[in-house]
Amino acid sequence: MSGKRVGLVLGGGGILGAAWMIGGLAAVEERIGRPLDDCDVIVGTSAGSIVAAALRLGFTPAQLVAHQLGDGEAHLPGAHEFQHDSGRLPPPPRMRIGSARMLATAALAPHSVHLRALASAFVPQGRAEHRTLRRYLETMVSDDPDQWPERDTWIVGVDYERGRRVVFGRAGSPSASLPDAVVASCSIPGWHAPTVIGDRRYVDGGVRSAASLDLLQGRGLDEVYVLAPMASYETDRPLRPSWCAERRLRQAFAVQVSLERRKVERAGGRVTVITPGPDDLPALGINLMDGRRRHDVLRTAQVTIPATLSRSGVR
Repeated sequence: MSGKRVGLVLGGGGILGAAWMIGGLAAVEERIGRPLDDCDVIVGTSAGSIVAAALRLGFTPAQLVAHQLGDGEAHLPGAHEFQHDSGRLPPPPRMRIGSARMLATAALAPHSVHLRALASAFVPQGRAEHRTLRRYLETMVSDDPDQWPERDTWIVGVDYERGRRVVFGRAGSPSASLPDAVVASCSIPGWHAPTVIGDRRYVDGGVRSAASLDLLQGRGLDEVYVLAPMASYETDRPLRPSWCAERRLRQAFAVQVSLERRKVERAGGRVTVITPGPDDLPALGINLMDGRRRHDVLRTAQVTIPATLSRSGVR
């Protein structure tokens, strides 16, 4: 494996999605056969952008697990502090439309705006601010505030004016510091205020895609590993209607990930997609921003993700 070109894709999924991914990183690293920081490309969307940045800045899977459990670096904000910014439920939004400019763009050029991005333009503007996340990131890059990893590290956001996916860190994309890019990628419409970079506003990359795996099409990668906390190929059978609806949404996201996977595989890469399964879903619940269950989610993932990787026929 060490001689192959490898990509790592870390999808969106809120506070609990991040914990789930972190719980599985050690198993993915063992499967790849070299440190995750050595991956040729890492793509991070929303919660995945936080994990991607931490990996590229030198944090090991074990250190990220320790941080989740409250035993991490003393100079960094604790994982429990992220809940203070967002809460388990969003604060009341501002009573104004999310992005009138995106609606105008769609009216003038209907095919230029993805439908999911367009839907986010109707959501009222959020109020929550990512103060803890920004402090976490700025502390990690304190030696060089403009530091960006040398290896390809792509942080996915959405231009809230044009409705287009933006890949910070990729050649030709708008310039941004790593903290700004990650905060933008995590700014959920209707929950968080959009992040202003330059003269534009940006929101959560998950608005466009749960993982943005398709960005790796044609990159000449031999292996791609995907952790997609918002999708599920196999689900449990809950009785509550709200939980059943959430499971159907997960399956819809899984269809999207599969379509993106085929694009990458047609170009010759082998893609392994890992999603939460029936054993993960009760721990995750339906509110991925409820940090009270972080430890249960992480501990469950430390069992389920290695088991998934050990099975033949992993998607």
